Amino acid sequence: MRPSGIRIIGLTGGVATGKSSVARFFEERGVPVIDADQLAREAVRPGSPCLARLAALFGHGVINAEGALDRKLMGSIVFGDAEKRRLLEQVVHPEIRRLAEERIAHAAAAGRRTVVYMSPLLIEAGDTGRVDEIWVVTVRPDIQLERLMARDGIGREEAGRIIASQIPLAEKERHGRIVIDNSGTPEETRRLLAAIWERETAAHHE
Repeated sequence: MRPSGIRIIGLTGGVATGKSSVARFFEERGVPVIDADQLAREAVRPGSPCLARLAALFGHGVINAEGALDRKLMGSIVFGDAEKRRLLEQVVHPEIRRLAEERIAHAAAAGRRTVVYMSPLLIEAGDTGRVDEIWVVTVRPDIQLERLMARDGIGREEAGRIIASQIPLAEKERHGRIVIDNSGTPEETRRLLAAIWERETAAHHE
């Protein structure tokens, strides 16, 4: 996942911290963004070997009438069950890595010097060694809770359970060479990102 001559920034953070909006900032500046969530959907596309293996492991009920993975049902099966989550990851993660390596190699061949690999589970999946550095998007805990409730239309208790199932943001921050506080307004975050990017591009001569 690391061709020579290309810098891979691993962008991560907790649920509802605003990773996608941060990624858009980089895309606007011509930096390729590889989205691990998008790759995860591609890995289990209808007719794929991964989807067939998941059906064999968890039952054909995980495939909906359109032949696609019922992501909500799959999520309910593995939520809170470490062994079933491990089985899911053993099937899907290698394919996500293969697809990511393919995209990075393509960017390198096109002469790109920097790629952003956005993965909410970068640390949890043990993929930190596959990137050159880690940038963590974070927010204050109260804001994370409110944004998750608003985004998913769920109650405070359910939102709290989802957040509690992840590595705490404070722990993720310790992995980050750069920590991006997205607690403010979108304009404030963009100003912060612009300052970070100006400093980084100067240091790396992008």
